[in-house]
Amino acid sequence: MKKRALFSDLVKYLDNKEALVITGMRQVGKTTLMRQIYDFIEDKPKLWFDFENPLEVKLFEDIDYNTIYKRVEGMAAKNKNQRLTVFIDEIQIFPEITKVIKYLIDHYRVKFIVTGSSNYYLKNLFPESLSGRKFLFQLDPLSFREYLYFQEKVSEEESAVGSLEQAIKHNDIFYHKKFETDYENFLRFGGFPAVVLEKKKTTKEQILKNIFASFFEKDLKILSDYKDIQELRDLLLLLVPRIGSMLDVTRLASELGINRPKIYQYLEFLQGTFIIRLLPRYAKGIDKTVAGGRKVYFSDTGLLQSIGSVNDSQLFENAVVNQLTHYGKVNFYNKRNTAEIDAIVDKKVAFEIKLKGTEKDQRKLKRLSADLGFEREYVVSKYFVSRSGFVSPVIL
Repeated sequence: MKKRALFSDLVKYLDNKEALVITGMRQVGKTTLMRQIYDFIEDKPKLWFDFENPLEVKLFEDIDYNTIYKRVEGMAAKNKNQRLTVFIDEIQIFPEITKVIKYLIDHYRVKFIVTGSSNYYLKNLFPESLSGRKFLFQLDPLSFREYLYFQEKVSEEESAVGSLEQAIKHNDIFYHKKFETDYENFLRFGGFPAVVLEKKKTTKEQILKNIFASFFEKDLKILSDYKDIQELRDLLLLLVPRIGSMLDVTRLASELGINRPKIYQYLEFLQGTFIIRLLPRYAKGIDKTVAGGRKVYFSDTGLLQSIGSVNDSQLFENAVVNQLTHYGKVNFYNKRNTAEIDAIVDKKVAFEIKLKGTEKDQRKLKRLSADLGFEREYVVSKYFVSRSGFVSPVIL
């Protein structure tokens, strides 16, 4: 089983006291990744619990946390001085678990490695955030580099996301042509591991439909009102044609016939469950993080196209924005709809995203970047442009 790039980051913290919390969308491979870590620690005392099994949740349902420790310790073959590592899958199912984790870390040095399918649950439902006692890691759908690795086109070492500078060094026509067809498939079907590894296109499409259905069956349990679920579904359908556009919350509220606060709540929920990505607007010195001033993208282009239709330019922009998020925080710039930069990484490097970049695009980007004080700027062109300052999407 191939390892995700995040695996090497996680194992660095196995000796730390903090719990390792792996979050991310459903079906991105969190359970597989955690199982690989479970196997990696080999003969050390360890236990695995799946909270989708109510009998395993019951083991942690006790007001006396010392009793819980004795219970799990008795299940593991360990010597007195050995540290116990506990793996828990889908912790959001049992919010009280964070109190237990905190207590067992503080009193018994138990190491916890857990998964949770929703930042929304972790933020809004859990009574204890494990502040100061957790390291949080987000597992996204496969990056294009990981996609190539899963397709056995590059080595595991080459699949690791390094610095942006290192990636851009690979920009040449031969590298572009080598992976051009792979990138088209990546755009069409996205980066869910099960989708990437499947050979048949019809089966890929069915897996994507199942992933979307799973979101409604499991993540929407928090929305007990059926009308809320209908409104959320309709909002998703309205967001699809708005890919790459700034959100007008007032207009969305009007089209759905609901109030603006509810739109903000739904957007927070969709972002917290990793379905969408909301890019904040860049303003010199500050970020304007109000949802209405953000641009919307979907976290996976395959999932996006299983929900609705977008044009080639929107699809490409969505994919590149997702790729750039692996290198740092991404913003966009918009000056009263008269000047715009598609993506800015860590407030330093500006990117214009075009199906076919031109010298005019480059001159405009250079001028804007100079005014804003960015270190560098690049035009990402789907069709290769042999000119300094242009980059191919296959290198990102």
